[in-house]
Amino acid sequence: MPENTPSEKVILIILDGLNYEVARDCLGNLMAYVELFKARLFKLRCELPSLSRPMYETIITGTRPIDHGVVHNDIIRNSRIESIFSLARSQKLTTAAAAFHWVSELYNDCPFEMMEGRYQNDPEQLIQHGIFYWQEQYPDSHLFADAEHLRVNNDPDFLLIHPMNIDHAGHRSGLLSADYHLAAKTVDTVLAEYMQKWLPLGYQILVTSDHGMNAECNHGGTTREEREVPLFLLGDSFSWLDDLQPEQLHICGIVCETLGIRDHGKLLPSRPGLA
Repeated sequence: MPENTPSEKVILIILDGLNYEVARDCLGNLMAYVELFKARLFKLRCELPSLSRPMYETIITGTRPIDHGVVHNDIIRNSRIESIFSLARSQKLTTAAAAFHWVSELYNDCPFEMMEGRYQNDPEQLIQHGIFYWQEQYPDSHLFADAEHLRVNNDPDFLLIHPMNIDHAGHRSGLLSADYHLAAKTVDTVLAEYMQKWLPLGYQILVTSDHGMNAECNHGGTTREEREVPLFLLGDSFSWLDDLQPEQLHICGIVCETLGIRDHGKLLPSRPGLA
């Protein structure tokens, strides 16, 4: 990335459980931006195991589960390494998240307490402003409204948005089901309205997934259906990635570069022809 690129505000959206092919086929709004060369779509292969809590930590820290230690969903503890949130706070940037409560357990309070943890506003926390939920069927439309409340009222430099309805539909009905495809199309419709607000304001937006889904209504293995996930990039700050092939491990570094955090120490995609 050019050395003097100014910092930008970033929104990272993790559409939990979204397989790459379903994203390409069902996210018509996002694909419209791609067709008009206003967005870029990459196919990523998620790290292993292809489970949610390990992949949250992988995306937000840029490290593999075997290295960060969150190797299955039942490891309930704070993250022990640098993350987008900790690096942003070290640079006095403002952070926010509308997300499943596992994100709060990784970067704020652990274990999560529903009564105290639903709404969080603490300038000393890694996630300073948060709205967290604990049921996978919590409507994506409500979750994006939560995120918009955080954006409007707190003006965060980094905002994480993490809805779960696609993953919930996949566990209920499987990759090939109308239920799973409808969940993807539904969140795309919700996203369409917010993109019309955020992009004109100059937000740099990443839309990705933690893992995919298989026809047996689960994930965690090594199949293409479980591992291949999308990465949409919307915003002028990502033009330097046009000829590169990012990986899931690069998301943390890409976000930090866009935020203007230069000492993040995370891997970035190599330019063609360079060692």
